[in-house]
Amino acid sequence: MTGKKEKIVGILGGMGPEATVDLMQRIIQLTPALDDIDHIRCIVDNNPKIPSRIKAIIEGDGEDPGLCMADMARRLESWGVDFLAIACNTAHYYYETVSNAVKIPVINLIDLVVSHLKQTSPDCSKIGILASPAVLMTGLYEKRFHAVGIEVVYPGPVFQERLFNVIKAIKTGDTSVEVVQTYKEICENLNSSGVDSVIIACTELSVISSDLPFEIIDSAEILAREIVDVAKMIKH
Repeated sequence: MTGKKEKIVGILGGMGPEATVDLMQRIIQLTPALDDIDHIRCIVDNNPKIPSRIKAIIEGDGEDPGLCMADMARRLESWGVDFLAIACNTAHYYYETVSNAVKIPVINLIDLVVSHLKQTSPDCSKIGILASPAVLMTGLYEKRFHAVGIEVVYPGPVFQERLFNVIKAIKTGDTSVEVVQTYKEICENLNSSGVDSVIIACTELSVISSDLPFEIIDSAEILAREIVDVAKMIKH
C-alpha cells in the first residue's frame, strides 16, 4: 500500500480538543492498514486557544476566530501539508477566510455533508440537524439544503438550549450517563418532527452519538472518510 505518493492532511483542530482526537481516531479506523507505514500523515494543530465561536457568533462581542484560523492554515501550509480540513462544523462560518489565506485546497465539510445526503438519500425531503445554536444562527446548512429543496428542522427551542448545554458539558470532558440521557431525550424530540434522517452537525456530539432513534449522518465520520480518500489519492 506504499507504492504511490500520498497526500498529507493538515487539520485545524481544538474546537474542541476531544472532538479533534475523535476525528483522528476515525481517520485511523477508516484507513486500510497492515502496519504503521500504511496510515496517512496528519499534521494537526489542536489549538484550543482559537477565540470562542460562541462569543463571536452567539454573543456577538468576541474576537474574530477567523484570523487565528487563517494563521493556523498558513502555518500548516508552510509545514508541507497538501490539503486542509477544519474539525468543527460551526467554524465553517469562517471557511472563506481560511480558504483565502492559503493556496492549497480546504475541504468544505458543510458542502460535503449535503453532497453525501443527496447521493445516499436522493428522496430525502426533511432533514434534522443536531448542532450548536451558532450553526442555526448562521444558516450554514439551511442555505445549502434549501438550494436543493430539502427542509431543515432543529429541536424545539427548549431542547435546543438543552443540546447547547450537552455540547458545553462534552467540552469539559463530561460524557456521563446523565449527559448521554439528556442527549437521547433531545433526539427523541427531534425524531417526533417526522424527519427522514438526522445530521450530527457538531463534532462534540459525534463523541457520544450512538444508539439513537433514527438514521444518522455523522459529519465527523464523513469528514474522516474524505480525508482518508483524498490522502490515499482515491479522490482528487
